[in-house]
Amino acid sequence: MNERLMASLLRSEVKNLSEERRNLYQFVIEIEDFLVQSADTPDHFLNILVEYSPYELAGRHFDLPINKVVRLINTIEIELTEKVEIRCKRLKWIDYTDHLQQKANEGGKKQLFLLIN
Repeated sequence: MNERLMASLLRSEVKNLSEERRNLYQFVIEIEDFLVQSADTPDHFLNILVEYSPYELAGRHFDLPINKVVRLINTIEIELTEKVEIRCKRLKWIDYTDHLQQKANEGGKKQLFLLIN
């Protein structure tokens, strides 16, 4: 499935989380993303991941034990994955390309799809 569509579905499901769970999840994901962008190599990433553990930072920030943060993040990720998969199975693409009026002077053929979720 389209990577952008999957990301959009995930963002939509994250918005549906309770505020507490959403804040925790986004905090951890943003730190992980920052570490990925900061790393020069995969080994460097692993080193800074250990040094700046997103779970440990989240535990301090939200005043939670690290094992609870890990458990909550794992539960949230499983829940999000299941919900995105369910939505993917329900998706319907309808090709409206034939209904699109093409202009003769346009360089390429355009396509139009309707996505029903």
